[in-house]
Amino acid sequence: MPKPIIGISGSEMIDQSGPFPGYRRSYVNEDYVDSVVQNGGVPFIIPFIEDDDVIRMQMDHVDALILSGGHDVDPSLYHEEPEQALGQIWPARDHFDGRLLAIAEEKHIPVLGICRGFQLINVLHGGSLYQDLSSRTDKTLKHSQGHTTSLPTHTVNLQAGSHLAKILGQDEIRVNSFHHQLVHEVAPDLNAVAIASDGVVEGLESADGSVIGVQWHPEMLHRSTEIQNKIFANLIERAEVHE
Repeated sequence: MPKPIIGISGSEMIDQSGPFPGYRRSYVNEDYVDSVVQNGGVPFIIPFIEDDDVIRMQMDHVDALILSGGHDVDPSLYHEEPEQALGQIWPARDHFDGRLLAIAEEKHIPVLGICRGFQLINVLHGGSLYQDLSSRTDKTLKHSQGHTTSLPTHTVNLQAGSHLAKILGQDEIRVNSFHHQLVHEVAPDLNAVAIASDGVVEGLESADGSVIGVQWHPEMLHRSTEIQNKIFANLIERAEVHE
């Protein structure tokens, strides 16, 4: 049986030194690739591009989609002006990832959004973000741990009966945390199914479970925390239907 092709949305890095300063390189972090391989899929990096026709053709070759992490989401997408603590944005990548998501949903291809990908799913479905955790008035945990990518640092509670809770087989997990933006208003057609102890939304899903997003980085935990592999294994199992 052929293994399903799992597309991973790519980013760009720009050389700041060395023999080619200013040279642009397409990439994803290796943990995304390893997580797909370890759980039975074939990873394909989908390089960032600005041609909508090519984006559609890229999506003709994948059976599931992972929207990876990266830049802050442009606040104009949820009708806000930039605040002081907003990080670097990249509207062209918002468009690229948005097209990947729209085509995946149109073609009924399962989607997993991670960190930025999770936030962008919420925004493109009509939700909003806190541009920085300092904008939140309630007491807020440290959500940007800043070290040791494979170390879980805070607790997330999962909604009983949700797709994510069934995938993980638990109602509480420990996760890592590398974000300064937070979900504010949850999109009307998504369900908040994972919540940190401070009330911050850490997991979203569509009613049928075809689109799932998590705020933490399961790809960074896949070697040290076995349960996190279930997220990738489930995506790959669902992708097999679309071969």
